[in-house]
Amino acid sequence: MAAPRPFGTCFFEQYAQITLSALLGAEFDCLVNRDRPDLQSVDGHSIEIEVTRAMEESRRAEEALLRDISGVTPAPKEEKDLEQILEYGYAYGLEQGKYIGVKELSYWSMALPLRRIIESKVSKVGNGFYGSFDRMGLYVFSRENLGEAEAIKAMNYTLSIQRLQDNRYNRLYIADVDDLFVCNLDEGIRESFRLVRYPISQENRRAFFSEAIRRQNESE
Repeated sequence: MAAPRPFGTCFFEQYAQITLSALLGAEFDCLVNRDRPDLQSVDGHSIEIEVTRAMEESRRAEEALLRDISGVTPAPKEEKDLEQILEYGYAYGLEQGKYIGVKELSYWSMALPLRRIIESKVSKVGNGFYGSFDRMGLYVFSRENLGEAEAIKAMNYTLSIQRLQDNRYNRLYIADVDDLFVCNLDEGIRESFRLVRYPISQENRRAFFSEAIRRQNESE
């Protein structure tokens, strides 16, 4: 068996682009994977999206996130799925189906990783770290399976801490296990229209995951 290859940040950026394109439409088809921010329209300024992960800083948590977005069950029954997971070096967390404990789940909820990553990214966009843009988005992978109430809290928190900045995010995308929450952060939007929830089926997760792997292989 070949040596395990890591799922680097580019893998998650590709997965994010695939998800946006599939769920939100063709305007996201032309996004390319670059640096600062991670996804950019070909012209370099129309749409820019920074991609990040809100979770415990550990290999275990990364393996769990990978398992969730892959659409593979904790104990894969399909040999093809298991072989693919093993090839990429994530057998421990995936094959044995280890989950984060109840106490840890409470600790690593929105109050810590999601809040902290939003604070960091809002600060960076405000000080011009990502340059100039027409429309800027923040895409956050959440290890927790959030409800709409938690997504609204994250959206309102983002609105509150960036409201005095000249450079702001126009959209907040929060991807948890089963959903993509799309939050409109522009001014003058009615509250009832600010957040839209797009369900992500297990079948879709499998398809997005496979396509992201294919693209990563092509880039090597």
